[in-house]
Amino acid sequence: MPNRDLKTKSRSLHLSTQKITGMVLSAKEKAYKETSSEPEPEFTKKLDWPIQCTVGPGLEGAIACESETGYVNGAKGLLIYRGYDIFDLCAYSSFEEVAYLLLHGRLPRQEEFNKFTKKISEYQSLIEVKRLLMSFPVEELNPMAALRLGVNLMRQKQIYREKDDAEFISDVIATDEDSIPMETKPMGEKRPIYEFVDKQFARSEGIDSCYHLIAELATITASISRLRSGHLPLEPDPSLSHAANLLYMITGKRPTPVEERIMDICLILHADHGMNASTFATLVVASTLSDIYFSVGAGIAALNGPLHGGANEQVIRMLKEIADTENLKLWYENALKNKKRIMGFGHRVYKAYDPRARILGSLAKLIAHKNPEIENLFRISQLLEKEVISTLGKVKKVFPNVDFFSGIIYSALGIEPEMFPLIFAVSRVAGWTARVLEYLKHNRIFRPRSIYIGPFNQQYVPMEKR
Repeated sequence: MPNRDLKTKSRSLHLSTQKITGMVLSAKEKAYKETSSEPEPEFTKKLDWPIQCTVGPGLEGAIACESETGYVNGAKGLLIYRGYDIFDLCAYSSFEEVAYLLLHGRLPRQEEFNKFTKKISEYQSLIEVKRLLMSFPVEELNPMAALRLGVNLMRQKQIYREKDDAEFISDVIATDEDSIPMETKPMGEKRPIYEFVDKQFARSEGIDSCYHLIAELATITASISRLRSGHLPLEPDPSLSHAANLLYMITGKRPTPVEERIMDICLILHADHGMNASTFATLVVASTLSDIYFSVGAGIAALNGPLHGGANEQVIRMLKEIADTENLKLWYENALKNKKRIMGFGHRVYKAYDPRARILGSLAKLIAHKNPEIENLFRISQLLEKEVISTLGKVKKVFPNVDFFSGIIYSALGIEPEMFPLIFAVSRVAGWTARVLEYLKHNRIFRPRSIYIGPFNQQYVPMEKR
């Protein structure tokens, strides 16, 4: 049943977008029906530390912390934000409301929502930062490098001008001291003797900096897009929603209600997704008590990697390589024969159909007709999906992930493929900042171990005798 709170508290939706609500709820019904027999996985209750778990290379399977922010159920193909099903949030909510939910742990009352959206709208105007950004050759930079530059400029504009000159707090001890107990088992203490004691410092600059980042990343992303295409950046329109403003500042056109709603749902779907690489990178930097801007910069750097944030761009290239539905069978046979990776399929967590892909597939079908080229790419994607599910899906439980359809949607909305990872960041910054605020309440600096497997007792040989 639809969540009554979401129905009551969410913004009223334009009549022409009601079809989208029905599509999302149909996707929910199908998802629940297909995976109803799957059991709940372990680790969904408060832990009694220390715990035992199976850990693989790259910390795979390691439990780093507890969180109430979000939950991914890979067996059932579900995604939860603060207890709310992603299908319900996409059907009834908005990105602004979801961002508030992630940051504050609950849905906002009307007065709180109004104050929050007003701040987000005010913070989107970055005339000084855009002027500084334009002094760099943005069109020659990697777009994600330009975004990190923009975050640094945003940071400098805020309160950190004085903070960087201030003396660092004396109560924070060396990181290696903090990890002595676990490095010296069985002689060490059960828990570290030294911990960060300045709780005020640990709260960083507070939630207002999170508001700034959520608002400002959209403006910086749009400015980068405009500069790369030879246009001047646009100022945000305070009468538009966050999603509509993002599209307006990129394309120069005010989106239709359907375009706005689709962009809004895309932002909701990407807002949080467990302890993924960029979230982990953000938390690692935050755990050192570095500030939220540097922490988000680390998340952006991780998101730039092709194994994390660039897959939807690769999907578009793959579909263009196939070129036509008539070529699909042969292309797929050759791909399997040569063990070529099929972009947009499979996920480290999901062993069922990615719930985000369920929603985005329907939205892609709705919007692809705007452009004949994109419509052709969508037809190819539909046939490719059937081929993969009928083969790899049955044997290895390989299904479309969030990247398979998102690139088609972004292209239909007028966003260049090189900008796709930045759109990801515009959304995920809500999850990054929410998890930083949560983690810093009980902060422990991240300090995993590596196992030394090198030689011992090597004898130094002078250079002239080597």
